[in-house]
Amino acid sequence: MDKEQKHKAGFVNIVGNPNVGKSTLMNQLVGERISIATFKAQTTRHRIMGIVNTPEMQIVFSDTPGVLKPNYKLQESMLAFSESALADADVLLYVTDVVENPEKNMDFLAKVQKMQIPVLLLINKIDNLAPDPSPKGEGSSQQKLAQIVEKWHELLPNAEILPISAKNKFGVDMLLRRIQELLPESPAYFDKDQLTDKPARFFVSEIIREKILLYYDKEIPYSVEVSVESFKETDRNIHIRAIIYVERDSQKGIIIGHQGVALKKVGAEARKSLERFFGKSIYLETYVKVDKDWRSSQRELSAFGYNPE
Repeated sequence: MDKEQKHKAGFVNIVGNPNVGKSTLMNQLVGERISIATFKAQTTRHRIMGIVNTPEMQIVFSDTPGVLKPNYKLQESMLAFSESALADADVLLYVTDVVENPEKNMDFLAKVQKMQIPVLLLINKIDNLAPDPSPKGEGSSQQKLAQIVEKWHELLPNAEILPISAKNKFGVDMLLRRIQELLPESPAYFDKDQLTDKPARFFVSEIIREKILLYYDKEIPYSVEVSVESFKETDRNIHIRAIIYVERDSQKGIIIGHQGVALKKVGAEARKSLERFFGKSIYLETYVKVDKDWRSSQRELSAFGYNPE
């Protein structure tokens, strides 16, 4: 009983504006590639859990979409995922970086200011800070960082500020130790061998969507959703049939490409990543369908799993 009482467990939710490195940080903390991490903003659309287990603790991390002012129902759902992360956290990680305007999205920041739980303000990408050699420069990288820290301290006076580089894992181990110190004593919430709350099909759709984010320009990736129609697993391989939904016939043509070359490339790259993820041979079939204005239809969004509680 005494040993159980000393076990720590809790929910650590990651929030912040788009493209500050939340998903990269999540993957470093969990030690697995749970969240899509690309150079494009609005990559994460769902709230994704990654679970870290040791004999003494269980940390349930939650990656969320970047905070933005919604222009259509999909973005409204994404914002709801982010705001829900403020309601059920034991520790909040608010991620920013060295170039972001601290006063961006003050409405969301005002909600963070009122929180009674521990807030760790993480200044990411400090490896991008370089001394300014010009005569009117702002000085060394340390001076620049000190100015950023001071500005954030004014905005979130109760937050603990930690400079990190998620990409280079600088400060990540220290962050994990600090989180463990802040966690409440509790038994584990999930089985100790569980890595995430998401089913296998979810990661199939995320990996395919990641390839589309990487290989197509402009609005195409943001008009795409992926649905796994069939997932049949044996001891040696997995047969997957996935549908790529777009909003326009013209987008369908771009996704497929001349003589299907573009779609074949996406499928080949997705299959390689899926084989690494599942550790099995993958047979992947991909098809493209038009679903007009799915981003603005609550019924369609619900079917794709955009149902924040």
